[in-house]
Amino acid sequence: MSGSLLRGLRLRPACPPLLSLLASGGLRRQPCVAFSTKDESAARPVGRYPVPNKKDMPYDIVELMEEVEMKTGFLPNVFKAMSHRPAEFRAFFAYYNAIMNKDTGRLSKADKELIIVATSVVNRCPYCVVAHGALHRIYSKQPALADQVIVNWKLADLSDRDLAMLEFALAVCRADNITEEHFQKLERHGFDREDAWDIGMISAFFAMSNRIAHYIDLRPNKEFYTMGRMPRGEEEKEEAEHA
Repeated sequence: MSGSLLRGLRLRPACPPLLSLLASGGLRRQPCVAFSTKDESAARPVGRYPVPNKKDMPYDIVELMEEVEMKTGFLPNVFKAMSHRPAEFRAFFAYYNAIMNKDTGRLSKADKELIIVATSVVNRCPYCVVAHGALHRIYSKQPALADQVIVNWKLADLSDRDLAMLEFALAVCRADNITEEHFQKLERHGFDREDAWDIGMISAFFAMSNRIAHYIDLRPNKEFYTMGRMPRGEEEKEEAEHA
């Protein structure tokens, strides 16, 4: 990322969940396309609120959206929806970046995505379940685990560590009474108090995100449904056979 771009937007690292996947080979680089505010389908708009025309958006937001779309081949609909309120767009992605892309702590990127999937199920948020289920598949290299958690996290193929992590995240999500027993259980599975903060903060932030997506009727991009469903080599082979 260029320093000037970071200073202009003040949240420039907000897109690494997608951009870093490119660098690691998780997503294949797509042909460059220009950022578009058009809905994917006239019958199913991105959300309840209109997406501003590109020419009416602040330059820093347009620049971020163009970079994300050019490097991933599509623009996640949350970027389009949040552009309706530029100041809130910046604040939303700045906080997202602070909790999701921090370099400290014991939570992996896959851990964080699994927390989002599990809590978004409880909050009945299709957008976050679909989008972050896709990211979990890519980060974890486990194409079925997020689906298992969506159906019943207690019966999913999770380690004791992961079960403890999700139990705490869901307690925060449901606004249960949080006691010392919750922290002690996390500690028995290798998490300290700072990790508990991270788990709780992700759960809390995405409770807000889930409710935003709910009332604006945010729809998942169709690309999310198939991401990470099969190994990269097999996916490329299948695409070649259908070409």
